[in-house]
Amino acid sequence: MKRKNISIFLGGVLAILVIVGLGWYFRNLHHSSSSQTGGPMEGMAGMEMEGMGNQFSAQAAVMVSPARRQLIGVKTEQVKEQTLETVIRTVGTVDYDERRIRQINLRVSGWITDLLVDYTGKYVKKGDPLFTLYSPDLVSTQGEYLLAKRTLERVTASPVAHIRTGAEAQVASARNRLLLWNLTEEQIAELEERGKPQMEITQYSPIDGVVTKKMVLQGMYVTPEINLYEMADLSTVWVSADIYEYEVSSVKLGQEAAVTLTSYPGEEFRGRVIYLYPYLNSETRTVKVRMEFSNPQGRFKPGMYGHVEMKAKDEKKLAIPQEAVLDSGTRKLVFVDKGQGMYEPREVKLGNKAGQLYPVLEGLTAGETVVTSATFLIDSESKLMAATSMMGMIGMGGIKMEQGKMGEMEMGGMKGMEK
Repeated sequence: MKRKNISIFLGGVLAILVIVGLGWYFRNLHHSSSSQTGGPMEGMAGMEMEGMGNQFSAQAAVMVSPARRQLIGVKTEQVKEQTLETVIRTVGTVDYDERRIRQINLRVSGWITDLLVDYTGKYVKKGDPLFTLYSPDLVSTQGEYLLAKRTLERVTASPVAHIRTGAEAQVASARNRLLLWNLTEEQIAELEERGKPQMEITQYSPIDGVVTKKMVLQGMYVTPEINLYEMADLSTVWVSADIYEYEVSSVKLGQEAAVTLTSYPGEEFRGRVIYLYPYLNSETRTVKVRMEFSNPQGRFKPGMYGHVEMKAKDEKKLAIPQEAVLDSGTRKLVFVDKGQGMYEPREVKLGNKAGQLYPVLEGLTAGETVVTSATFLIDSESKLMAATSMMGMIGMGGIKMEQGKMGEMEMGGMKGMEK
């Protein structure tokens, strides 16, 4: 049975090739004759032949008997509205959350006397000591603050209001200067309780994070323009991935994304899309997507690779299965079941494929039925039917051309007799 089906299919293809070859032959024969004679009848015949040649790419409706439909396995499906789900799969790279990177520097000059965080990669918590600093400016400002406090205490009972106001302003000015130089409220309270300046001031970490860069050394003289540390909070990380140009319309901000890492097989982490880059990579024809993932346990490490999957659910749209579509590269064709074994070829306009479905933009309406199996065989028969009808038209065109030549010969003979 299979051999018989293959023989039938190959016979149809061979017939098409023969018919198209004959059409090409007749067209070339016509062009050569018309270039030699240039007569009006040949021109008319040429117009007919040229029009028929353009129709060789057309297809005709085809009738398939019930027995043959069962033999080749014809299946159909109704065109209807369906919820389309687009799944985008790509590879992503774990990166730092740029909003959680901090550079540590000072607002006053001095010498590092004790370096407590002394290597790159060390994890520190907010409030952990980083180093101790000796700064002459800090020492003198502490002394000014204590002196202003004692002066205020002495003039509190003064009947002259502007004296009390001036002492309060001096205290507030010295206190604000200490705060601007990164002393904490606790350190100022300790200074007041101690009653004398502290020679070395401890600097504390402003965030939880990992030291990614360390530029400070023990005993180093530092100034405000020097960056001492760079720290990154890894409680949240970014994953960057590239998607193809045709997938851009399926990605929305806030959309859920899932990633699996090679380091943790079998585990899936959930995040969300937070940014879609506004430009395209012209070399790879891709757009970069940024996703955000929570990382409380520090399992995501910048530089890791992961497999990313994003699912986009669209609204309900008119759709057909991908098996129903014959895509030649220049057009998309489906066969519509017209009933009683008649199948009509129809060119359609489709959107981007979503899973196993194509959204229908033009060419079909809800309720129509399309062929989803044995489409190639029906397509072959449709082309064979179209080619056969074209051959009939070619034959009529040849007869007309010969009649025209005979008419010219008769006219020429009559003119000769008149002379």
